[in-house]
Amino acid sequence: MALPKDPITIAPALGAILKCHFDGFVSPEMLKSRPVLVIAPPIKQRPKLCTIIPLSTTIPDPEMPYHLEIAMPTPLLPAPFDSSSAWVKADMLYAVSFNRLERFYHHTGKSKKYIIPVIKADLMKEIQRRVLRGLGLRFLEKGLR
Repeated sequence: MALPKDPITIAPALGAILKCHFDGFVSPEMLKSRPVLVIAPPIKQRPKLCTIIPLSTTIPDPEMPYHLEIAMPTPLLPAPFDSSSAWVKADMLYAVSFNRLERFYHHTGKSKKYIIPVIKADLMKEIQRRVLRGLGLRFLEKGLR
């Protein structure tokens, strides 16, 4: 695998779904390209870094309080990521370079139609709760409104 030829250059919005290339990581870290969810807003003092968690179509075994199955927004991602649902892996938090991230796209004839699906705000709050659980910080959940 190689890093994307067309990485993002602008900080993505909270809740955006992008593709991340995890090249160079070491097992048991994430090792392959997969959809990820932006779980923090852009931070001015961290240019070209984005905080993400991975999404998976595989049911966690065992399922834990930091996992959550979500319906994927439409339009669905291109194959092989075109599932109508995905599992949030909220225990696997990463701050990655924009150079690892790219937009998904669908081919439309000879051109590409780029898409950046976005998770709705109410679902993002629940996902952020799951991130706190994945970090062992469940006691902070009450602070999320």
